[in-house]
Amino acid sequence: MRPFVFFDVRTSDVDGTKRFFGELLGWESDGQLLTADGAPWGGLTDLAPGDDRAPQWLPYAPVSDVDSAAAKAVELGGKIVRERTDLPVGSLVVVTDPGGAAMVLFQAA
Repeated sequence: MRPFVFFDVRTSDVDGTKRFFGELLGWESDGQLLTADGAPWGGLTDLAPGDDRAPQWLPYAPVSDVDSAAAKAVELGGKIVRERTDLPVGSLVVVTDPGGAAMVLFQAA
């Protein structure tokens, strides 16, 4: 199993981020998706005015049972920062590790 299946980039400058990574690595953007070699692999999110979170990369780790994985994260000292969200492509929970680094636990549909 791959360690990560998707990434989100949360930024206060979407256009600058698109330009930077496009020129640096040749990535393209199709709306709010980042693509490489024509295939989408990440999302691009504009932090809303007043959002005090720092710009960040947010990796999605595949899990077979998102509820069990979230419970295990809490058991190991992590925190749930976004409760389970069900989408057409799968379900996700955003957690932080004991040091505060965030990631998404993702169960494909």
